[in-house]
Amino acid sequence: MKVIVGLGNPGREYAETRHNVGFRVADEIARRLDLQWRKDSDITFAKSFGEQAFLVVKPQTFMNRSGYAVSRFAEYHHIEPADILVVVDDVDLPLGRIRVRARGSAGTHNGLKSVVEQLGTREFPRLRLGVGRGDARRDLADYVLATFDPDEKPEVDKLVTRAAEAAQMFAVEDINTVMNAYNPDPTEPDVE
Repeated sequence: MKVIVGLGNPGREYAETRHNVGFRVADEIARRLDLQWRKDSDITFAKSFGEQAFLVVKPQTFMNRSGYAVSRFAEYHHIEPADILVVVDDVDLPLGRIRVRARGSAGTHNGLKSVVEQLGTREFPRLRLGVGRGDARRDLADYVLATFDPDEKPEVDKLVTRAAEAAQMFAVEDINTVMNAYNPDPTEPDVE
């Protein structure tokens, strides 16, 4: 069984922040498929019973401890890291850009660092969502915990929609198919 994990922080005060676009993608998938969220200790999850069953997960341990909830959930359900798609914000990508990877480093993202540490591997797919960097003089933590500007909302809505489509494709296809469908044109300059 495959799992789509949206990373974010629980609580209304974080709901619309840049750091919570992973949660927003998970919520969009649940909305589209009319899935019901269930709370299980440190994780909220929903299960799709379509042609190919999959789980959608939102760790409730806060971003920096996401790995604890993800690893316990994966262990309990006997899910291999290659079957876990982690959906996460990325300040190194321009607003609205998505990047799908089969594996990789955590970079500067504390949520990804936690998942890597707790799973004991970097060999799990991730769907990185560009939230932009903003003013380089601004504290990064403050930036990701801030809400999007009103003029960014249409781009964010498109980002969440496209990311939900990519994540749903992962639930029924292999990661290479998702990368081929959703990664930017290889002739474009790489921003990583």
